[in-house]
Amino acid sequence: MTALPEARLLEMVFPDHANHLGTLFGGQALAWMDKAAFIVASRHARRSVVTARSEEVNFRVPVRTGQLVELVARVVAVGRSSMQIEVEMTAEDPLTGDRRVCTTGRFVMIALDSNGSPTAVPALPVASLNAGS
Repeated sequence: MTALPEARLLEMVFPDHANHLGTLFGGQALAWMDKAAFIVASRHARRSVVTARSEEVNFRVPVRTGQLVELVARVVAVGRSSMQIEVEMTAEDPLTGDRRVCTTGRFVMIALDSNGSPTAVPALPVASLNAGS
């Protein structure tokens, strides 16, 4: 079985990433999620990509200063030039190992040719499409 194309990133939440309550700014979380989506889409398409849309971003639990966050981005669907990316962000307490999914979202990325116009992307591997069946 071939897995869906995936990218993983780790970030540390420092005070400059946090609000007055000591929790991660939502905008910072979105920026890291968009970065993960960009990386997996670029690797799948082997093209320049841009973000077309973010949708259904859910902030489930706050992320505290001093925690690690792991972002996992997966290409879950492709169109002609678009790729739908699901991103899951998990917060981890580095001292206890306690992990919780804190934020999830979907992003649509568009592949561009050398002129900046939308261009075709490869299909997902067939085995990965049948994995959910």
